[in-house]
Amino acid sequence: MFDMLMRFLNWLWALVKSVLEGLAKVAVLAVIVAVLFMIVGLFTGDGLSRNMVLTLDLRSSMEDASQSSLMGLAGARLAVMDVVMGLDWAQRDSRVKGVILRVGSGDLPVAQGEEIRDALKRFRASGKFVVAHSQSFYSDGLGDYLAAAGSDAIWMQPVSTFFPSGAATNTIFLKGLFDKVQAQPQFVQRYEYKNAANQFTQTDYTDAHREATTRVLQSWYDSATSEAAADRKLDKGAFTAILDTSPLDADQVKAKGLITNIGYDDDAANAALARAGSGAKLVSFADFFHDKRSDEKSISRPQLAYVHAAGDIVEGAETSSPLSGGANTVNGDRFARAIRAATQDSAIKAIVLRIDSPGGSAIASDQILDALKKAHAAGKPIVVSMGSLAASGGYYIAMAADKIVAEPGTLTGSIGVLWGKFSVNKTLEMIGVEGRDIGIGKNALFLSNLEPWTDEQLAAVNKQADEVYADFTQKVAVGRKMPLAKVQEIARGRVWSGADAKDRGLVDDLGGFWTAVAEAKKLAKIDDGTEVSFREYPATPGLWGAFTDYFQSSIATMEMLRGVSTVLQTSTVRSLIAAVSDTPSGRAELKATDLPGR
Repeated sequence: MFDMLMRFLNWLWALVKSVLEGLAKVAVLAVIVAVLFMIVGLFTGDGLSRNMVLTLDLRSSMEDASQSSLMGLAGARLAVMDVVMGLDWAQRDSRVKGVILRVGSGDLPVAQGEEIRDALKRFRASGKFVVAHSQSFYSDGLGDYLAAAGSDAIWMQPVSTFFPSGAATNTIFLKGLFDKVQAQPQFVQRYEYKNAANQFTQTDYTDAHREATTRVLQSWYDSATSEAAADRKLDKGAFTAILDTSPLDADQVKAKGLITNIGYDDDAANAALARAGSGAKLVSFADFFHDKRSDEKSISRPQLAYVHAAGDIVEGAETSSPLSGGANTVNGDRFARAIRAATQDSAIKAIVLRIDSPGGSAIASDQILDALKKAHAAGKPIVVSMGSLAASGGYYIAMAADKIVAEPGTLTGSIGVLWGKFSVNKTLEMIGVEGRDIGIGKNALFLSNLEPWTDEQLAAVNKQADEVYADFTQKVAVGRKMPLAKVQEIARGRVWSGADAKDRGLVDDLGGFWTAVAEAKKLAKIDDGTEVSFREYPATPGLWGAFTDYFQSSIATMEMLRGVSTVLQTSTVRSLIAAVSDTPSGRAELKATDLPGR
């Protein structure tokens, strides 16, 4: 029996060893190939055409920040800021004559549509063209069309449909379900507009929830229709009247001036190539972006730190889960270290902080804000560029900035506090499960999810929430140079659009990333016409780091996870995961959830 066991263990070790050796060989081979490509590149250039039209596909949902992985390096989905940076490089590359967009099913939030629109307008202002093609504008929201509206030509496929009509959202209220399963939610919110818990505690919108949500939707509608109408050289009233008759077919929207041509994707591509001139070729925007990114890092220019805070704000060092699909997080330790490094780098003239976050941990948010304050005290100007969302903790970390720039459609503010938990002991009993706590110490079971807070514990939670809220509003008053009374009036947990936030002094200017860069250059005393380079903090892993991370898992495991990831991306599962992830942890949070269009 012992001999059989030893033979089995030897066989198993040989199998594991061969697998590890195989993975190591593949990793080494990949590195060798990469080195060979770099050597060849030194003699042949980047291999791109001397006359090209970039093909940019916006037909899938986009994150604000790209996710660091080997798959990302291999050309996975582009992020919004990849598009913004890539278009800047493209406008300065004489080989690029224009861009052809594929649009219509990305369901882009208004703020993302505005950011991409701004970048494309800047690209066109350099003398280059943009052609858009849609097989149908499927989303009834305005973000997809807004991204395309400023194009030189907009094509739609024959017999396709134009659905954009306005701004809308929905909330699924779960109180009835929790009542049925006897789960007891306990929440402390500061104040009535901090509606993140309403989906768990209400059966309908409260007056404050409805008021804030309706105002955000109205602001989105007003800004998006004004911008799109201006792009298409239409009266705003006429443009909104067209939207009110949606859905429309391609012939109808062409007759009304919302598109310029009807044809298939190859028809639009051929028109773009003809405009680019003899010998023009289509080149993937992703390929161009990845090729140019390494070139841009080697160019010597005045340097700005680029800190990209995208995702939930969490405590601790960086962590990732294969099942998360590489979701971005803003880790307190990692970002604080990165900001300190940028502070100590004498070559860094200013910090551009890009925020796309609903917030999260109050502790981690304060840690990051402290690092930014110390950077500012050390003489580094700080300018914030807000993406589609910079709310609660995402707004909190902006309080060290000299200037805050947001898009009209950015969701921001939510100056408030959420604290709560669920007790599910009775729920477990309904299915025959008995949960029992044992704790030594009066409040040892404070975070237990089996029993609710006592009246005394709930009073302590309220006291702590008041203290966190007072600290938050005081930091806003100091950071925004506003009277505390005014901050308290516009805070109360309310989310504002960027346009409304500007009217109330919560942001300084409306615009995209390059508006923020212009402000940073001004503060750093860099001439407006001088090009700058960006040093990314925290730095993304290099090629070797990506290979190392990738080969820590077997190829078979990665294929399995790819399938799981596909299931996780279905709308039903994503909604369920979102509801679970929004469930409070029992700690104080500066986080905005259940937001319009999110």
